[in-house]
Amino acid sequence: MAAAALDRLVAGGPPEAVASGFTYTEGPVWHAPSAALLFHDIPSDRRLRWSAAAGLETVAHPTGKGNGMALDRAGRLLVCESGAHRVVRHEPDGAVTVLAERYEGRELNSPNDLAVHSGGDVYFTDPAYGRIPVYGVERPRELDVQGVYRVRAGDGALELLCDDFAQPNGICFSPDERRLYVNDTERAEVRAFDVAADGTLRDGAILHAPVGPALAFEDARRNVLPHGFVDGMKCDERGNVYVTGPGGIWVLDPGGDRVGVVELPEDVANFAWGGEDGRDLFCCCRSALVRVRMRVRGTA
Repeated sequence: MAAAALDRLVAGGPPEAVASGFTYTEGPVWHAPSAALLFHDIPSDRRLRWSAAAGLETVAHPTGKGNGMALDRAGRLLVCESGAHRVVRHEPDGAVTVLAERYEGRELNSPNDLAVHSGGDVYFTDPAYGRIPVYGVERPRELDVQGVYRVRAGDGALELLCDDFAQPNGICFSPDERRLYVNDTERAEVRAFDVAADGTLRDGAILHAPVGPALAFEDARRNVLPHGFVDGMKCDERGNVYVTGPGGIWVLDPGGDRVGVVELPEDVANFAWGGEDGRDLFCCCRSALVRVRMRVRGTA
């Protein structure tokens, strides 16, 4: 694709570091009512909040090695606690509700990232990366699969939707929610699933591969992190798929063709749209929170 295609998405100007001094940032989500971004610094086990008005604040420590976050339809915070092998919801009164912790009696591996359907179902990935030192809590696995799960809104039941991933990681819906995208860090690929009327997944064809170097689980255990790998993923309002990779954030069109790369000064693990008009792309880089001005918004 011509550079002009990427220029129609990125407003231009250099990326801006709005906060720095971290070890490895992850899991950002924009909280519009407070005009603030929540994100994690995983090795230090902190949840932080950044806003233009108040700057940087620590809002939780420890966090169970918190990773991916999202807001449900009621505006409640959902958190993947990778080190505690669970997905939780923070209630307005301060209580914490556990949405998923075990599957068929065995501990989940380490929930990593999640996406919320407009009907209320919560979809999440469960690789094993939260069971390694530094980025998790080292301990043996109880499950022999690294799957994609759904917590059903109606009855709260936990359902395994797909079990053929090596290490599932980033996850997001298309704007019309007819597709669910899930990437596989170890295989360095993005897969596209059709979402059936009952919320289950069909097909799962590879949308794009390779996006970048693979990150094998044993490499991760030794903390050998290559330059830029498949991790966080989101869609914009036009249906383009954004996924972390070498050099920054790779942008793919809905057919899987590469539009271009949003270049960043260091490795990026995840990102989220936010800001006053929803066109700021906040990128969780290794040591800094970086803002990129966009011409498009993310999915609602």
